[in-house]
Amino acid sequence: MKRHLISAADLSRDDAVLILDTAEELARLADRPIKKLPTLRGRTVVNLFFEDSTRTRISFEAAAKRLSADVINFSAKGSSVSKGESLKDTALTLEAMGADAVVIRHHASGAPHRLATSGWIKGAVVNAGDGTHEHPTQALLDAFTVRRHLRPEASGVGQDLAGRRITIVGDILHSRVARSNVHLLSTLGAEVTLVAPPTLVPFGVESWPCEVSYDLDTVVGKTDAVMMLRVQRERMNAAFFPTEREYARRYGLDGDRMSRMPEHAIVMHPGPMNRGMEITAEVADSDRCTAVEQVANGVSIRMAVLYLLLGGNESAVAAARTEESK
Repeated sequence: MKRHLISAADLSRDDAVLILDTAEELARLADRPIKKLPTLRGRTVVNLFFEDSTRTRISFEAAAKRLSADVINFSAKGSSVSKGESLKDTALTLEAMGADAVVIRHHASGAPHRLATSGWIKGAVVNAGDGTHEHPTQALLDAFTVRRHLRPEASGVGQDLAGRRITIVGDILHSRVARSNVHLLSTLGAEVTLVAPPTLVPFGVESWPCEVSYDLDTVVGKTDAVMMLRVQRERMNAAFFPTEREYARRYGLDGDRMSRMPEHAIVMHPGPMNRGMEITAEVADSDRCTAVEQVANGVSIRMAVLYLLLGGNESAVAAARTEESK
């Protein structure tokens, strides 16, 4: 693996499978009475969040703590950032504190890349979401979830998603989750189709490794997983569709559309959900919806990413057993 995780496009097929396999191994910790490993003892992980977050921030914090790392949570609100401090000065402060890894979420696309290439920080940088650009660990946990359901033998260890058909539906234009998933899922061999109103399809999408459709009904019957995206009103400065009702009618997933999916197919959502808009309560609460499972899988994936970036070159659990036996 590279030194940083900025984009899902930076991951080779082998890198991605290594992360998924490591996460599979670490996921077994959830069944243990004590869910901690000493593998990152003495390391410091900083969660640097310039945007509000619940799932991602808590997931990274839980992941670092389960690996016995020291965790510093830094929120822009109430900090020197709110007084005008620059990203550079904030980074230099963190470097002075001895950060081994910085997990950054920022409203500006490209901020994690700037942090990683500036030389301000010597440790690893992990992109936890930047503007409308990317969110690579979300794509990894989504791939992990898909593989567990569609490659159930030994939880798919060592396998990719070759030949699987994944449909991503909704606000593609503003979705960093969609961008990362298109890159990662295609790297893993999946066939990805984007479904959205024409106004919510990004310019230049024809260069992405995926197909594009404007009709959900023609796609839903031949997919292995449907990923519904939240309509991101906070990033919209214009009317991208006539009404919420019209959007739900054409691009929302309800019980009728779900019944037309193949029997083995799953429904995914990165959260938070707009129930009644992109997904109905009936679908969200069904046993085919993996939204809650994705949150749990996120901890395992982020544990794997932190472990591998901070020097892990062998089985995380095996390394822990070696250390514990000393």
